[in-house]
Parts: sequence; structure tokens; C-alpha cells
Amino acid sequence: MKNNKTRLIAIVIITLNAITFMSCSSDDDTDRGNWQERSVFDGTPRSNAISFTINDFGYMGTGYDGDDYLNDFWQYNIEGDYWVQKANFPGVGRSAASGFAIDDKGYVGVGYDGDDELSDFWEYNPSTNTWTQKANFGGGVRRGAVQFGINGMGYVGTGNDGDNDKKDFWKYNPQTDTWSELVGFGGEKRINATTFIIDNKVYLGTGSSNGLYKVDFWEFDPSTEVWTRLNDLDEDDDYSIARSNAVGFDMDGLGYIATGYYGGALSSIWEYTPASDEWEEITALEGTVRQDAVAFSNGSRGYVLMGRTGSLYLDDIYELFPQDDYDDED
Repeated sequence: MKNNKTRLIAIVIITLNAITFMSCSSDDDTDRGNWQERSVFDGTPRSNAISFTINDFGYMGTGYDGDDYLNDFWQYNIEGDYWVQKANFPGVGRSAASGFAIDDKGYVGVGYDGDDELSDFWEYNPSTNTWTQKANFGGGVRRGAVQFGINGMGYVGTGNDGDNDKKDFWKYNPQTDTWSELVGFGGEKRINATTFIIDNKVYLGTGSSNGLYKVDFWEFDPSTEVWTRLNDLDEDDDYSIARSNAVGFDMDGLGYIATGYYGGALSSIWEYTPASDEWEEITALEGTVRQDAVAFSNGSRGYVLMGRTGSLYLDDIYELFPQDDYDDED
């Protein structure tokens, strides 16, 4: 009888331990990262638009809706979660253009109008809601380039000129309205790559050329104009970051590459920690898989919006909460 009682106690202890273990495992397996849908875009669904952020306002315009190349231009109020249409972009409608912010001004140019690659460049003043044409892009015509504004300068590079993929980079000085070519980028030619900025450093990766997805990943220091190669995007067998037509943005000192195309449209998102030069996959976009989307970020809040999957053009917008647990009920 004593032995039976002892065995019964042992079984109860083992069972309780198993329950505790399963509870802990369930917590450990909780997905990190949650998405919440925000106010749907008021205008035409589209892909290959441009976007940039100034303070707490996201700006988005141009693009392609499956029939027309567009030149409308919109402002998204991050705090208020609503859209306001602004003065149309005065250049021809286009897709695959470049857009970036320098301080309190926006800049939009180059791209593709359905017939030709373009080289024109324009400045947008949010305080007056007006556009001013500026010096043409120094590298000639271009589409699918990467771009960023930092330290009072704008930068545009890579992309395609209608004949070849490129790897050159050009710096725009808004004070003198001039372009100058940079040297020193050791990366490969590419089109439809992406960038993000963390602590005054620019990070560049993804894209494709000659039918291959690019895995080299780079850091640019604007104070020295030096490029440094970091760990490749396939450095770890667990990584599946390589893609084209993705979006990049930063939040709270971390970088993100989301959505894009790799044999098909994607919804996955990867988080980058610059201190360790490592990536971690978090909860995929909870909306439709997509490529050719755009993103907004004011440094503490980040959004992915627009894009397309096949011939379906999208007008939704999702905000990312990367440190929250996944919640399929919100």
C-alpha cells in the first residue's frame, strides 16, 4: 500500500511538472510583433509609389494603379490617423521613382513613366504646399534606385537606366542645388533594393540583378562617406531575408526589412540589431502579401502600406508594434 501511495505521489508531481513545462513552452513560443490596421488610404490603390516622413507626417504619391501612372500626392497624419490630399506632383505621372526628406523639405524625382526612364527632380515645401523643380539627377535617367536623406544631404544610387543595372551613388546638396558623384561603394549592381537609417548610419541591402537576389549588406557613414560591408543577408542558414521590391524603415534603434518579392509576393519582416549585426524574424504583416509597397517611420512608429500582389493593387495601411506579442483579435 505504501509503494502504491508513493507511486501515486510521483505521478502527480510528474504531471504537475509537465503542465508547468507546457505552460512555459507556450509562453516561449508566443510570436513577437503585432500589427494593427489604420485608416485606409483615401485615394487610388497603387504600387511603386514614393514615400518619406517629416516629423509626424508621412507623405506618399506617384505610383502605378494597373492602368495609369499617377502624380497625386498625399499626407498621412500619424497622430490623427487620417489622410489629406496635397498639391499634385507637377512632373509626369510615374512609378519606381525616388523620394526622400532633407530636414523639413521633401524631394521626388527620376522613375519611369511607362515609356521612358526619367531624370527630373523636384522639391516639396510642406509649409506652403508647393513644388519647385530642381537640378536633374546627376546620374542621368533612373528607375528602381535607392535613396535617403541624412545630415542635410540627399543620396540616390543603384537602379536601372533603361539599359543596365547600376551601382553608382550621387549626393544632392539642397543649398547649392547640385549633384556630385560618390566613390567607394563596393556592392553589386542592383535594382529595387532598400535602406533604413539608425543612429546616423545608413544600411543598404536586398534588390536583384541579372535574375539573382542580392545578399550583400552595407553600412554607410555620411560623416566620412565610407561604405562598410557587414554580414551577408544569408550569413545564417536560418535567415531568409533576400528579396527585391521590399520596404525598409527604422524604429527605436532597430531596422526592419518587410514584404517584397522572392519568386512571389511576401509578407515576412526581419528586424536588424546594429550592435550585433544580427537579424530576427518577427510576426509577418497581417494583411495581404505584397511587393512594391512603401513605408512611413518617425523613429518611434512604423507603417507599411500600398503595394500589390499580382494584379491586385492595395490601399491599406498597417502599423507595426514590434515588441508586442502577436494578437489575432485586434
